[in-house]
Amino acid sequence: MVAKDRIIFALDVGTIKEAHEWVKLLGTQVGWFKVGLELFSAEGPAVVGIIKESGLRCFLDLKFHDIPNTVYGAVRSATKLRADMMTIHISGGADMIRAALKAAQEEALSCGISTPKIIGVSMLTSLNQEDLGDMGIHRPVKDHVKSMVALACKNSIDGIVCSPADLAFVRAHIPARTTVITPGIRPDWASKGDQKRIASPQAAIRAGADLLVIGRPISQADDPVEAVKRIVGEIDSR
Repeated sequence: MVAKDRIIFALDVGTIKEAHEWVKLLGTQVGWFKVGLELFSAEGPAVVGIIKESGLRCFLDLKFHDIPNTVYGAVRSATKLRADMMTIHISGGADMIRAALKAAQEEALSCGISTPKIIGVSMLTSLNQEDLGDMGIHRPVKDHVKSMVALACKNSIDGIVCSPADLAFVRAHIPARTTVITPGIRPDWASKGDQKRIASPQAAIRAGADLLVIGRPISQADDPVEAVKRIVGEIDSR
């Protein structure tokens, strides 16, 4: 895979105007654009349209988590938008995972388009052992993540969101066909921010990541295009 195609740029902005500017600036520099809760809540489906109309790939990161029937309907709607990938929380359970996969397949067939990938979120990169304890989950982070990943893979999920810290002990348990997406990417020259479990682009790829979600190290750089080029260089030198 070409190094730039491994990069998912996080459109963590609040307006469609800002999103459009980033798409124009980085459209030839990265492989994907991620639309998250802030932007989608502000501007709705139109922002996905901007990405797709530009001939680019969209990762719709809304982390659906509800009863199976509700998630089925949400995935159907997102599939109609032609999002290429979308996230669900694995903690929603096996029935919810299967409902999401079924909705993506059925709606894509109905629309005559490629089936989007359903990507499972095991544990947010902003959480650590203390946070799990606060939620009443007293098993070690490793055991919790491995359990979530096993549940998702058992139900044939298309991909897993996995923090850099977890890659080393779960990658071997994820089928080769399953896409591994890693957030919490921080080059050595970038600020850590609020992420607690991070890695450099090079380290994440070496550990088994397929795609890297990167936002602030690019968006907050003095020269975002140059920042992308530095990251691509790191990936190529792995």
